[in-house]
Amino acid sequence: MTTAIHTELDADGILLLTIDVPGQSMNVITPEVQADLAAAIVRLKTDDAVKGAVITSGKASGFMAGADLKGLGGLFGGAAPEGKSKLAALFDGVFLLNKMLRDLETCGKPVAAAVNGLALGGGLEFILACHYRVIADNPKITLGLPEIMVGLFPGAGGTQRLPRLMGIQPALMYLLQGKNMSPQEALGFGVAQAVVPADQIIATAKAWVKANPTGGVQPWDTKNFKMPGGPATALNPNFAQIFVGGTAMTHVNAGDNMNAPKAILSAVYEGTQVPMDTAIRIESKYFAKVVADPQAGNMVRSLFVSKQAAEKGARRPKGIAPMPTKKIGMLGAGLMGAGVAMVTAQAGIEVVLLDRDLAAAEKGKQYTADRLAKKRMDPTKAQIILDRIKPTSDYADLAGCDLIIEAVFETREIKADVTKATEAVVGPDVIFGSNTSTLPITGLAKAWSKPANFIGIHFFSPVERMPLVEIIVGKETGPEAIAKALDYVAAIRKTPIVVNDSRGFYTSRCFGTYVQEGLSLLGEGTVPALIENVGKQMGMPVGPLAVNDEVGLDLSYKVGQQTKADLGDAYKPGPADAVITKMHELGRQGRKNAKGFYVYPEGGKKHLWPELAATVAGGLAADQPSAAEVKERLLYRQLVECARCFAEGVLETPQDGDLGAIFGWGFAPFTGGPFSHMDTVGIANVVATLDRLAQAHGERFAPPQLLRDMAARGDSFYAMAAKQAA
Repeated sequence: MTTAIHTELDADGILLLTIDVPGQSMNVITPEVQADLAAAIVRLKTDDAVKGAVITSGKASGFMAGADLKGLGGLFGGAAPEGKSKLAALFDGVFLLNKMLRDLETCGKPVAAAVNGLALGGGLEFILACHYRVIADNPKITLGLPEIMVGLFPGAGGTQRLPRLMGIQPALMYLLQGKNMSPQEALGFGVAQAVVPADQIIATAKAWVKANPTGGVQPWDTKNFKMPGGPATALNPNFAQIFVGGTAMTHVNAGDNMNAPKAILSAVYEGTQVPMDTAIRIESKYFAKVVADPQAGNMVRSLFVSKQAAEKGARRPKGIAPMPTKKIGMLGAGLMGAGVAMVTAQAGIEVVLLDRDLAAAEKGKQYTADRLAKKRMDPTKAQIILDRIKPTSDYADLAGCDLIIEAVFETREIKADVTKATEAVVGPDVIFGSNTSTLPITGLAKAWSKPANFIGIHFFSPVERMPLVEIIVGKETGPEAIAKALDYVAAIRKTPIVVNDSRGFYTSRCFGTYVQEGLSLLGEGTVPALIENVGKQMGMPVGPLAVNDEVGLDLSYKVGQQTKADLGDAYKPGPADAVITKMHELGRQGRKNAKGFYVYPEGGKKHLWPELAATVAGGLAADQPSAAEVKERLLYRQLVECARCFAEGVLETPQDGDLGAIFGWGFAPFTGGPFSHMDTVGIANVVATLDRLAQAHGERFAPPQLLRDMAARGDSFYAMAAKQAA
């Protein structure tokens, strides 16, 4: 009895296979799907009454989203059966679906796919194994192989069939970048054979099967098959050039950090030169190698499993009814406030955008207008969004708002003034969220008479592009405020993490260490280009000096001065302080005034300030650190601060820590995040490295007692989290 694929044989002998995985909003490849598909293939081969098949989806959400990544957990880190190596066991596991789809396309009877919605990952590979593909004519439908985005790559024939359909060079663009294609693009590339209205896809597919009783042969299984773009042989100069260029571009985009891109290049290069039966075994070999490395499991866990859980409310307090936001008051119409207003209005929520004068508020609204115009949005739709934003300088206009978000100047006194002025209008029962990036929420909450309703809602710039929102819980913040904040974040389709209060919270505090260590290296006379290049090579989006320029050196200086004032004698100056102070004295503010660690010539490309080392460090040091030493310092300075946040209770879960690092400040995604990385390296090894660095460079590298205790127990962050959840 089928459980995931329903079958229906019509009078023409065409077997309709309708995929409808129970309990899932979207079809995914589960063991039940594979079992039902295997049974259907046997029937196709052996039942003379069956002349061919059409495969479609029974779900309105789309055709299929690919493999159930949550169900792939058994592939990552499992023990091999007796008598087999781990890699051999992995190969057997990943080859099952690959072989099954090969059996489908060689069953001897025509098989067509009627695709009613998105087909991603294994979903696209599923239809590529069919002999004919008809797609519903809907520009919102996407087809693609996005596995590389989570550290994997297509392992069910995608690296072999796509190049044979569209050519190696265009296929690599989709495979290596995780790009999607529309139905019309699929038709143009030969990935689809027809695009018709949605209510005609099954009839069109059946008509093709009926008209092509001998159509059950793939082009690559015919004697005269020719690879689009020329033969895949070393004798074809274009073939060689594709991989020379592809290797270089992959190195530029992913460095040497990512396993999947290199595996894709190898699988396509080797597989396209041999028959399909050999090619799919080559693909599964490389897929098994990728899965065998911890990188894939770490990336899948953080970039898919943990991300989805966070977006579905994993950290939302239990027992609190939904708290939808209908109208927000946005205090501050600068870069951050304008960005928050934009994403909020796009989500269908009204915004009162308040600033010191109407001109400033209007400028904040114009931010949305400019960006919607740049996206070439339909003017009517854009106007609907813009009409939701009401610029004002009058606090009285905040009446009726059910959520307030503050993004004014990063000074406690100014924030207190606007907080009190707002409460005078809306009352203390409205939830108030501060977008501060460094000032403790508990202290700011003193300006709101009901601190249980005060919370941190920390966005990242530019708001419309950055996916993370950091929810900060003050000492008196109540569960309703947390629920309200998380429901709002869900409404604007961002990824939330929840952290407890501290100076700099989690993201700003830990990201700051990357910048500060770069400044420390600079102050020691390290070649500036070495610092910057190593930062990028280790997987960070930009070097520490460049990112400081973007944030603003004047802001770094002001935050430092505020921190000194707040902590008093408890403040411990670091080696980066002198560098920032010197740049402040020189009036170098970063990109905003076109002079910082970099120079920004008008109409030219930015470059490092030639006099930087001489001015800040008095010249270059005679003994320069190696690239490996620079990387170790930039990496481990972040790791130890992340561990301290966990030890101090700022973080409650490693999942929040990894999500916040990757999506908040761009911590090397290939690691799965700092906590995944520490678990992979081994806590004992992390402690040993930190002890060595602390002895050489100071107590900022000293590991917290938590790490020493974990090392002694042989524990890991995710193992501890699993025990707590059990």
